[in-house]
Amino acid sequence: MSDQFNSREARRKANSKSSPSPKKGKKRKKGGLFKKTLFTLLILFVLGVVGGAVTFAVMVSDAPSLDENKLKTPYSSTIYDKNGKEIAEYGSEKRTYVSIDEIPDVVKEAFIATEDARFYEHHGIDPVRIGGALVANFTDGFGAEGGSTITQQVVKNSLLSHQKTLKRKVQEVWLSIQLERNYSKDEILEMYLNRIYFSPRAYGIGKAAEEFFGVTDLSKLTVEQAATLAGMPQSPTAYNPVKNPDKAEKRRNIVLSLMKKQGFISDSEYNKAKKVAVKDEGVVSQKEYEKTNSNKYSAFIEEVMKEIEEKSDVNPGTDGLKIYTTLDTKAQDKLDELMNGDTVGFTEGMQGGVTLLDTKTGEVSAIGAGRNQPVGGFNYATQTEAQPGSTIKPILDYGPVIENKKWSTYEQIDDSAYTYSNGKPIRDWDRKYLGSISMRYALAQSRNIPALKAFQAVGKDTAVDFANGLGLGLTKDNVSEAYSIGGFGGDDGVSPLKMAGAYSAFGNNGTYNAPHFVKSIEFNDGTKLDLTPKSKSAMSDYTAFMITDMLKTAVKTGTGQLAQVPGVEVAGKTGTTNFDENEVQRYNIASGGARDSWFVGYTPQYTAAVWTGMGENEAGKKSLSAEEQKVAKRIFAQLIADVDDGSGSFEKPDSVVEATVEKGSNPAKLAGPNTPSDKKLTEYFVKGTAPSTVSKTYEKEEKEETEKLSGLNVKYDKDNQSLTLSWNYDGDATFAVKQSVDGGSYSEIQNSSAKEAVISGVQPGSVYKFEVTAVSDDGKSTASTSYEVPKAEDDEDKEDQQQTDDENKDDEKTQDDTQTDDSQTDDSQTDKDKTDDSTNDQDKKQDNTNTNPPDNNNQDQPNNNNNNNNNSNNQDTSDGDTNSDTNDSSGSDTNKNKTETQTNLSSTTEKTN
Repeated sequence: MSDQFNSREARRKANSKSSPSPKKGKKRKKGGLFKKTLFTLLILFVLGVVGGAVTFAVMVSDAPSLDENKLKTPYSSTIYDKNGKEIAEYGSEKRTYVSIDEIPDVVKEAFIATEDARFYEHHGIDPVRIGGALVANFTDGFGAEGGSTITQQVVKNSLLSHQKTLKRKVQEVWLSIQLERNYSKDEILEMYLNRIYFSPRAYGIGKAAEEFFGVTDLSKLTVEQAATLAGMPQSPTAYNPVKNPDKAEKRRNIVLSLMKKQGFISDSEYNKAKKVAVKDEGVVSQKEYEKTNSNKYSAFIEEVMKEIEEKSDVNPGTDGLKIYTTLDTKAQDKLDELMNGDTVGFTEGMQGGVTLLDTKTGEVSAIGAGRNQPVGGFNYATQTEAQPGSTIKPILDYGPVIENKKWSTYEQIDDSAYTYSNGKPIRDWDRKYLGSISMRYALAQSRNIPALKAFQAVGKDTAVDFANGLGLGLTKDNVSEAYSIGGFGGDDGVSPLKMAGAYSAFGNNGTYNAPHFVKSIEFNDGTKLDLTPKSKSAMSDYTAFMITDMLKTAVKTGTGQLAQVPGVEVAGKTGTTNFDENEVQRYNIASGGARDSWFVGYTPQYTAAVWTGMGENEAGKKSLSAEEQKVAKRIFAQLIADVDDGSGSFEKPDSVVEATVEKGSNPAKLAGPNTPSDKKLTEYFVKGTAPSTVSKTYEKEEKEETEKLSGLNVKYDKDNQSLTLSWNYDGDATFAVKQSVDGGSYSEIQNSSAKEAVISGVQPGSVYKFEVTAVSDDGKSTASTSYEVPKAEDDEDKEDQQQTDDENKDDEKTQDDTQTDDSQTDDSQTDKDKTDDSTNDQDKKQDNTNTNPPDNNNQDQPNNNNNNNNNSNNQDTSDGDTNSDTNDSSGSDTNKNKTETQTNLSSTTEKTN
């Protein structure tokens, strides 16, 4: 047993000694782990290859076949209006098929150098091309080369949908390889050159050569012409040599440089071609290009094609699409009638551009491309780049300041002499100043100085950011303070399309929808692509509502009254731009002549922007007369009246509160219980900023009634032929006594603290009128009376007669020596109090809008009155907006020149607070 134990112990020790050390054991495990990892990665790689191959096979299993009809015969697209009704077929009749043998080498080389330099070397796809495209875009300019081969483009445009998915890309690669196996390079190039989209009226190289150069024999195309055509497919509209020759020339020169790089042309050929301006290379004239088209919606359809080109990678002329647009044919027909008819006041040479869109969605319902414009001509609705005049004020001035500073519609702004930051004076058309006025009144009457001050208060950067959020696309470095009143400079300008888009956000609770012409497109395989832009919040709902409410005032009582539509809630703004002094002299511009006249307005349903100006005309006329400046407002009113049923309203959001304030208070104070009705204004404030202090301006009225001058008494002394005038007054005051004899003018006979005046040498039978005014620190109090001196025969009956204002009034009403109190006046009322922002309370309740003085004159003509400056007409210097004001009479001194019709004692109290 012991031996056994010993032997076992020995064996354990022996085994222990022979076991490897932990260190050595770890090393062996590490080596095994590496092998296992390597083996695992190898397995994963194999599985990945197999899996990728299986996935690839699955993805291409349902790829379309190489249908020669689809490859060589393009399909036209069908266009539908907003209700799904077909309005046009697009593409089928606008191509001329040419074989590869008819296409000269210079054309082939121009397209190959631009689109696929290794076309004759690759087998359908070109990894080198993809990398080279990235480099070329940096060295030769963006868009110098594309990543897809010509073969891939043929497959993509002929056989596949345009959904950007991995499956579609895999099928594109597969089919490109198959196409190369089944067709020659020349056959593929022929397919490509006959499918390219150049313009709505030109598909394929054959039709394009005829469209832009009048060339039907392609062998006659020059190097410059071939390069111009080869540069167009990347952006057919932008590089159209007729419409955009400068951009087309820059693009052509890039193509020429690529041709030189590939060895297709020599240095001398390159330099010679580059020196030729596009306009000198045989491009057809604008007049020849603007051909007649049978489709009356052609201008709208061109914008549809342009939008599809910009938003998607499809070819409407070849891909057999169903294109669903936003066109409202009823609205378009009405707009065409207004633009080309004689109902709105168009004169010879005038032009106009109009965009009508849905306020809530941004869908363009109709466009007025111009008056009697040919198809393919300049589109005044979308291509105009005009100065906006005062239509910019809600966008660049008042909108930003409400959004960021939370100004109320009552915010008081000083309309007084002012300059830009550079010291240059800023003025309005009337060269007058209205003093402290509300923001509502300033916008409605299109005053310039308050607009600049609002712009300065919020700051240029913030204002520009706000405007760009509404689609204006301004560059901050270009923007000066003159932009605040519409004085755009340089290349900046706006179109009716941009302005309609911007204003629609005010009517849509601050949500901006980019104007668009296309809802969606459907491919021939049934798949759809939604092209509707995403909505974005451009401002707070309080900003949108308060701007809208002020623009309603502009239409009701301001500069836009001619744009009113019965039964429809309309908000809007006028805008007019003028000529500078040099232009006035150079072109002999008549007084009041304008360069541009705008009206931009909206309802809960529709938004419309209307621009009018002078187009090319034989008479060389360049300015709009005062009457012609009304056309924009008339177009708006008649168009909206036809399409808008008046439903819907602009609802006040919870972020806005209403408050009745006392006019003239600054800062704003709530109207008090004694505030006169004509001194009350109902205005809007951002929630949390409304005034809480009640005005005490009119609190003294009741207290001071007891302090008025009273007891005015006349006593006749027959013996001395004199009158003694006496009165009562509580407190210290100076008394000015005036006298009038037999209806003559008043003259002051005494000014002292005495409460009695003696008039000597009076004439029997004469009528004496007296006016006594007490002047104290608390104000003025006036009493008046008259007295007829008895004639000689009546001396005994009337001797020592004296009367007071408190005696026998009922019995003596018919006697000439009876006296009564006159009506009270208030010296504290000034002209400006009565003109600035005055509104009728009853009207305010009916309109639910806060208006400034109602305008009883033609809104397009200045109101020629001679009131105080604060009663002046209001018109914008920058835009020439004419507007009128009310004739308010001052409340002061109303009784001083009044002919007395009563002889009983009268008293009037005047208070100055």
